[in-house]
Amino acid sequence: MNIKKAMILTGATAAGLVGASTAASADQITIKSGDTLAGIAQEHGTTTENLAAINAITDPNLIFAGETIETEGEVAPVQQAPVQAAAPVAQPAAQVAAPAAPVQATATPAPASAPAGSGSTYDEFIANGGTAAMWHTIVRPESGGNPNAISPNGYRGLGQTKEGWGTGSVAQQTRGMVNYATSRYGSVENAISFRQSNGWW
Repeated sequence: MNIKKAMILTGATAAGLVGASTAASADQITIKSGDTLAGIAQEHGTTTENLAAINAITDPNLIFAGETIETEGEVAPVQQAPVQAAAPVAQPAAQVAAPAAPVQATATPAPASAPAGSGSTYDEFIANGGTAAMWHTIVRPESGGNPNAISPNGYRGLGQTKEGWGTGSVAQQTRGMVNYATSRYGSVENAISFRQSNGWW
């Protein structure tokens, strides 16, 4: 190591080199903003892997402006890999994690069960004014066909609502859904179209 250059190392820079190969007898350079390890390797006729090994750099795509690194040293020879475009030098600054995508809570339906002796939930739904299209487009996605389903947000029943018609028998819930669809959307068909377009109703 060049003694003259070693004397001007700051304590922080010297501490950053503790992991580097002690057998290295090499030149040193100070990383500038915009430098990449691949670019430094190309300038000094070596490889990115070699520089990373000499300087104990675990992530060759992450180096910091102001740090001093060795450009030569005794390490096991490595096979030159094609130089890939490296990420720009990271500036010492707080990193902000990207916000997670919002998660819509949905009901976790238990197996659909109908009151004893009254046939299947689907049959009761159809018998009380529901339609097959309404069942497959609204009921199944909302509650899985379970009249007792309750979502983490408190929505209840076949149609997942907080209205009074969200509880009670399958017949009561079905009539409530049909009335709601007609009063809010003008018809069951319009309610189905809205649910298909928006994922809620």
